Amino acid sequence: MTQTVELPLWLFVLIVVFAMVTFASHFLFPSVRWFFRRRLERAVARLNQRLQRPIQPFKLARRHDMIQRLIYDPQVGQAVQQHARETGMPEAVASEQARRYAREIVPSFSAFAYFSFAIRLARLLSNTFYEVRLSYQDEESVRNIDPEATVVFVMNHRSNMDYVLVTYLAARHSALSYAVGEWARVWPLSRLIRAMGAYFIRRKSGSELYRQVLSTYVRHATEAGVTQAMFPEGGLSLTGAIARPKLGLLKYIMDGTSPQGRDVVFVPVALNYDRVLEDTILTRAALGTERRFRARIGVITRWILKQLWRRLIGRYKRFGLASVRYGRPISLKDFRAEGSDDVMTDLARVLMQRIQHAIPLVPAPAACLLVRDNGPMSEEDALSRIQQMMERDDPQTKDNSQAISSALDQLVERRILNRQGNMLSVSGQRSDLLDYYAASVPADSGIGVSASAK
Repeated sequence: MTQTVELPLWLFVLIVVFAMVTFASHFLFPSVRWFFRRRLERAVARLNQRLQRPIQPFKLARRHDMIQRLIYDPQVGQAVQQHARETGMPEAVASEQARRYAREIVPSFSAFAYFSFAIRLARLLSNTFYEVRLSYQDEESVRNIDPEATVVFVMNHRSNMDYVLVTYLAARHSALSYAVGEWARVWPLSRLIRAMGAYFIRRKSGSELYRQVLSTYVRHATEAGVTQAMFPEGGLSLTGAIARPKLGLLKYIMDGTSPQGRDVVFVPVALNYDRVLEDTILTRAALGTERRFRARIGVITRWILKQLWRRLIGRYKRFGLASVRYGRPISLKDFRAEGSDDVMTDLARVLMQRIQHAIPLVPAPAACLLVRDNGPMSEEDALSRIQQMMERDDPQTKDNSQAISSALDQLVERRILNRQGNMLSVSGQRSDLLDYYAASVPADSGIGVSASAK
């Protein structure tokens, strides 16, 4: 036992390396993870004290644990067996396919990334591109939502800036969990989006197994009280008007609740912009059948650099107003108690009606509709009429003259309207954009054809 053993140097180094790895994996790494986990838990506890809706433990669970919980759910297990029978594949192969779907769907939420980075970036981008306004149809009802209820923000989809804008404005309420389409599945954007708690969905998946895995995840999140945000239109509006709702995600949320369980409260959120960043792409897509909008990093980077250059040389201008309005909430329990024959379809219709009714009036779309339907008019007349309509739409904001003038200048610069002397008229060069913005004006805005135009 006391004899000397000689070893080659390379073997001795290899033994030492293996010993160090074993020590680190069994003693050092768990201690380090425990240390940072405790710090994170204390930070989240402090953060929850200032949030109206605290972050649920479900969002803070490890991604691996969430995937395992999803895979072993009885609903997914039955779907795996059914898929194996229908396709003739071994059940183990079907189970692995379900696991791949789960890894694709489940986010990896980071409270640090969300509140230390994402919120600040969202605030910076929102205020850099737009003058942001927030209003309520019934602020008291939004603030008095049951603290134990699962809140789902239901929004019209005008731009990919919707994600950024609502994330920034909802930062005082809670961390939002979005359903994000295929457009964001590009590195490194996908990693950032997962860290913000969003989950990816396939808009047109024909796989019943995939739909069952997605439905199970949404059910778990809803049962756990996770604050969610959804776009029932399923994609960006190509015409500027609100499109018909798609019921898939709404069905999953409703299936994830029971009359005896946690209530779900839907909060309609209406957005409108003086300028939609993707308007040219959207109006071009409206002429065809292709509506895939992948976020190509090169294109985005060039556009950002162009805006930075304009800022450096003093030629940068913000894109006008970005206005967000919260509508009147709907309790799922109360809606079900009304005894509707088709709860899901009727709820979707009421939600879209409330979003439509809550859409805020902003100057550029109002000017497009006003000049298009009334013909040439003086700039003073247009400014006065838009000012009156905006005051009627939101009495809290009294002086909109600067915002209206900037919007008119932007429309002229983009050749949507034409200015000759003091008269504004339709230019005829960008009729697609003229109709696109005019379609976003609320139906009850009071913009009509004047007697002189008739």
